[in-house]
Amino acid sequence: MADKIARVLLVEDDEDDYILTSDYLRQLDSHQFEIDWVTTPTKALEQLSLGKHDICLLDYQLGAYNGLTVLEKASKNGCSIPIIMLTGQSDDTLDQSALAAGAVDYLVKGEITTSRFARAIRYALARQEIENERLERINAETRNQSKDRFLAHLSHELRTPLTSILGYTEILLNDNKAPNAKAELNIILNNGRHLLGLLNNVLDLSKIAVGKLEHNIEAIPLDSFIADIFSLMKVHACEKALELVLHANTPLPLSIQTDAVRLRQVLINLIHNGIKFTEQGQVILMISIVIVNNKEMLSFTVSDTGQGIPKSMLATIFKPFEQVEDIISRKEQGAGLGLSICSELVKHMGGTIEVTSELNSGSQFTFSIDPGDITTQPRTIITFDQQHSSNAKLALPQLQGRVLVVDDMDDIRLLIGHNCQSFGLTVSYASNGLQALEQCKLADSQDASFDLILMDIHMPELDGKRAIKALRKLAFNKPIIAITAATMKGVKQELMAIGFNLIVPKPIDKAELYRGLASYLNLKEQSTCSHVDAIKDNNSAEPQQRIMVVEDDNDAADITVLLLESLGAKAVKANSAKQCQALLSTEKNWSKILLDLHLPDADGLALARTIQHAYPEVELILVSGATVAEQSLEQAGITQAILKPVNRDILQNLLTKL
Repeated sequence: MADKIARVLLVEDDEDDYILTSDYLRQLDSHQFEIDWVTTPTKALEQLSLGKHDICLLDYQLGAYNGLTVLEKASKNGCSIPIIMLTGQSDDTLDQSALAAGAVDYLVKGEITTSRFARAIRYALARQEIENERLERINAETRNQSKDRFLAHLSHELRTPLTSILGYTEILLNDNKAPNAKAELNIILNNGRHLLGLLNNVLDLSKIAVGKLEHNIEAIPLDSFIADIFSLMKVHACEKALELVLHANTPLPLSIQTDAVRLRQVLINLIHNGIKFTEQGQVILMISIVIVNNKEMLSFTVSDTGQGIPKSMLATIFKPFEQVEDIISRKEQGAGLGLSICSELVKHMGGTIEVTSELNSGSQFTFSIDPGDITTQPRTIITFDQQHSSNAKLALPQLQGRVLVVDDMDDIRLLIGHNCQSFGLTVSYASNGLQALEQCKLADSQDASFDLILMDIHMPELDGKRAIKALRKLAFNKPIIAITAATMKGVKQELMAIGFNLIVPKPIDKAELYRGLASYLNLKEQSTCSHVDAIKDNNSAEPQQRIMVVEDDNDAADITVLLLESLGAKAVKANSAKQCQALLSTEKNWSKILLDLHLPDADGLALARTIQHAYPEVELILVSGATVAEQSLEQAGITQAILKPVNRDILQNLLTKL
């Protein structure tokens, strides 16, 4: 008996032919056939409209009607079931008419005992299986798109109020406006960040499921990195009168290469869980170097003296939506996503995670990550000193210019404006796209046009997408930065395509906002001069070197330009090889060009060879995420190569190098 089951609609008004055809169908060994028999065109169309059959065998002559009528009406109604036309005699003209009307094949009834009949049935069913797979794929994609739209909406609705909560709390802390309430403000800030973390967990789980989770490997100083996390989590431990302990069992490297955001996410999640499920005692974080498959790995162990985990749950604890408190108690709340995400993040960082636990005695989570090549890193027993506070006031060079802040929410509009004013900018406000257009027209009439616009996307009356199109039609060619809580994949590309120069996500990070503004606005002359003089005195940097940064990643280009200018250089960015060559042809006296290895329209090495031939006096420096062979660098005329991420010390060495 065949394993595959196929449901057949047999449209035949002659009972003898029905019996004969049915018998031969049941003799075929490719499928097990379930046959539904109808005798009229009307009933045939009714059955075809239900879409429950895998194939239809349609007699050409149905009393006073012919099967072509059924074929034509079925095709018009969108029927996707493969239909084979059956007739009593061979007729080439009829054959062509049947195929033209939508039949997949045409058979003479006398052929049903031949291999051609079996082959026609097999091909038609294979075609239907392919069609079913295609429809299922479309349905799955539609479901995924619906989920993405929901998550984008959820992200927007939650990030918008978090923008105000986190932003205004940081203002109060940084400006020392409430010196007697710093402890309370830090609690608000930490819990606001925790809420943001829960939101990110939901979004991360969705990205993990479809393989779209992004990672950013960078060099991080291990001591201050761990100290920041320890300081943050100590607040939560103190609230429950618990002791939070930190141990380093072995000398550790001063710097490692990993995804700082994801490592922080895993550590905070595990320590927070330890605190949450411990009523008395302590939570301990131990760090050491271990050897796994002849490679040095960085190992973290978070142990607690809490309620423990039942043995029955240990096998599923890293699966989504599994919650210990569902079985033990409902005292603590959670989404049940944290450990699942931790497991996936650890895998992406090249390691593994495991758990041991005993009920009422505590739990121990141990995970390892790949710290990069640490063979040449100096090592010491790290004291985990905080070199800087996460709430420290940002000392940023002042900017100059007039900006328009457009947002329909009063508190967020004022928050963005307050940050812009703290950067030295003159700020005007609009609560929707229509007001923004009116403000721009008024400013132009007074010869006081805006140098930049910060615009929310979701607003009443006229949203950001339509507003930017209207502004561009008014010949407003200055930068427009999108402020949006929608961070799902594809949003950035869509906004850039309709004319936005940059996208800053909500909740707004003050430093990120500053970097975005600084990439388009000038520093105040007085501030710039004093800053440059200090740099020249302290660091002996060459004054006003002209440097081009060729990098297709806007964020990376912006921060590199900002760092170079803070060191006294004049820096300009280009996002492609084409822009680079245009700048070379229109502006002279370049000191250095920092070339990204991978550009959208050229290979960095190939572009370097072109520049060396036309501008041999310009020093070329390659910026890459991987090591490039010395021979390739020499052939391209590149004097040196630096590995990403680029930091201030690296750039200072470039400027002072003779």
